[in-house]
Amino acid sequence: MLTVKEKLALLRKEMTKENIGVYIVPTSDFHDSEYVSPFFAARKFLSGFTGSAGTLVISRNEAALFTDGRYFIQAERELAGSGIILMKSGEEGVPSVSEYVENILGDGENIGFDGRVMTTRSAKKYREIAEKKSGGVVDEFDLADRVWGDRPHLKHTEIYLLEEKYSGKSCTEKLGSVREKMREKSADVHMITALDDISWLFNIRADDVESCPVALSYAVITENEALLFAEENACGEAVKAYLKENGAKLLPYENIYEYAEGLSGKRVLIDERRVNYRIFTLLNGCEIIDGENPAALLKAVKNPVEIENIRKAHLMDGIAVTKFMHWLKRNIGTKKITEAEAAEKIDSLRRETGVEDFIAPSFETISAYGENAAMMHYSAKPDSCAVLQPKGMLLVDSGGHYFQGTTDITRTFGLGEITEEMRTHFTLTLRAMLNLAAVKFPEGCKGENLDVLARGVMWEHGLDYRCGTGHGVGYLLSVHESPNAFRWKLADDRPQTAVLTEGMVTTDEPGIYVEGSHGIRIENELLCKRCEKTEYGQFMDFENLTYAPIDLDCVDISQMTAEDKVRLNDYHKLVFEKLSPYFEGEELEFLREYTKSV
Repeated sequence: MLTVKEKLALLRKEMTKENIGVYIVPTSDFHDSEYVSPFFAARKFLSGFTGSAGTLVISRNEAALFTDGRYFIQAERELAGSGIILMKSGEEGVPSVSEYVENILGDGENIGFDGRVMTTRSAKKYREIAEKKSGGVVDEFDLADRVWGDRPHLKHTEIYLLEEKYSGKSCTEKLGSVREKMREKSADVHMITALDDISWLFNIRADDVESCPVALSYAVITENEALLFAEENACGEAVKAYLKENGAKLLPYENIYEYAEGLSGKRVLIDERRVNYRIFTLLNGCEIIDGENPAALLKAVKNPVEIENIRKAHLMDGIAVTKFMHWLKRNIGTKKITEAEAAEKIDSLRRETGVEDFIAPSFETISAYGENAAMMHYSAKPDSCAVLQPKGMLLVDSGGHYFQGTTDITRTFGLGEITEEMRTHFTLTLRAMLNLAAVKFPEGCKGENLDVLARGVMWEHGLDYRCGTGHGVGYLLSVHESPNAFRWKLADDRPQTAVLTEGMVTTDEPGIYVEGSHGIRIENELLCKRCEKTEYGQFMDFENLTYAPIDLDCVDISQMTAEDKVRLNDYHKLVFEKLSPYFEGEELEFLREYTKSV
C-alpha cells in the first residue's frame, strides 16, 4: 500500500506531464454533494484525512489540507507524518484556499483540477488567479485517477419512488412551481445538478451517496420539458411510468455534457455555486443567469403532509434514543461497552423501533467518549475506539432516515462522576439550546439574526464553538440542507442563510469542546411557524420536534435562571407526554425520572 508521500510524488509526476503548477482536490463529486460515494473520495485517498470536509492543494514543493473547526483535532492526528500542512480555515492568520493558491503559484504556471468536481464559482476564482500570473486553468484531467489503482467503481443503486402520502406533492406540482420561478427570471432553461434538489423535484430516492438517499442524476427543466439524466437500468417500471405520467423524460446519465453543449443561444438558469465547471464551459454560447436553484428554497419549506410525517419520524426517533439512554445508564460499569458498540446499539434501536418505516442512519453515528468528544465529527472504529467507564461523559450524535422524514439529535450523557467544569459546560450548553428554541421574532429574520441567542450564552463566559449553531434538515434527503441555518460567520462560497419561513426545519445545537478533556453538544430540531400578528407585523416562533430527555445528571441547577428552569421543565413535560404511551415498567419509570421538574 502506498504512503501519502508516495501518492503525492506520483501525482506530481502527472502534474509535470500536464504542465500544472498547482493541483486542487476538493471534497466533492460531479454534483457538489456534501457527502460523497467511495468513487469520489480522491482527497481522502491522497491525504489520508477522513473528515467529510476539506480541500487538498498540491504544488511541486508542498501540500496543504484546508478544513474547518469541526476537524482540527482529527486532521492533526491523521496528517501526522504525511508532510501535508494543516490549514485551520477561519483561524487568525490562516489564508483562504484561494489566497494560498495565489501565494504559491509561480509566474506562468497553470492551476489544475478536475472540472467535473469543481464548482463554477470556485473555478472562476482560480482562473482569475492563474491569469494574474500569466497562466491558465487545466480542468480536463482527473489526475487522482491515474495514481489510484484500486479505485472503487461508480455505483448506481435502484431508484425508487417516494409516494405522495410522504412527499405531499406530485412531481407535476413541483415542476409547476419551478417553472413559475423560471418565468420570473426570464429563463428558457434551468439546469440542476444538486442531487437533493433533483430527488425532491421528481419524488425519487436511491442510495448512490453515503448517508443521503439520492440518485446520481442531472435535470433540465424548460417550459415544455422535464429531462432526468439518470442510469436507466436503475429505474424500474414504476419509476418510468411515474416520470412519464408527470411529463418527465428519462435520458442516460452521461448525456448531460452533450446536451449542455447543444444549448447555444438559450437563457440558462444555473447556480454557479453548485453546477460543475465542465458543464459551465459547455454552455459557452448561452446567456447565463446565475441564481440559487428554485427547488432549494421550495423543498426547505415543508408542506403540511411532510410536517405531520416529520412529527411521526421524531416520535419513533425519540423512543429509540430514550431506550438507548436507559440501556446505557443501566449497563455502564457492569459490562464492557465500547464507543463503537454504543453506536451500533442506538442504530439497532432505530431499526427495531422504526420497523418498516426506518431506512438507514442519516449519517455515521458519532459516539465519542471523554476527550474524543472534543472532535466534533469523531468516528469510532471497532478495533481502536475507547471503552466507556463509569465516569465522564459520552456524546452521541445520531439520526435516521425514515419514510416520514429525516432526524438529527445529539445528547451528551453522564456515565458517572464528572468534573465541575464539565457540569458547568453542560449547563451552559443546555441554557444556550433552550434560549434559542424559546425565541419569538418578527417575520423576515434570518439565522444570522438569531445565532447570538445561543452563542451569546457562551460568549458571556469567554467561550465559543467553531461551527454553526444549526442547519436545515431535508425530508428523506440530506441531513444538512441549505439555505436555512443558524450561524453568524457567512462566506461567499457557500449558500447564504435564508429568511426563516413557516415550515422550515432547523437544528439547534450549541456545544463546548475542550481538547484533551471533553466535548458537549445538545441538539434538537425546530420547526419554524407563525404565531401572533401585531401592529409591528407577523411574529414567528419554533416548535420543538425532538422528543428525548436531557440528562439531568449533568445539570447544575444552581447555574440556571428561573426562566431556564421553566423552559427545561416545559420541554421535559412535552417529552413525557409524547413518549410515555410507548413505555411501561422500568423504562416508563426511567422516563418519568429523567423528565421530572427541577
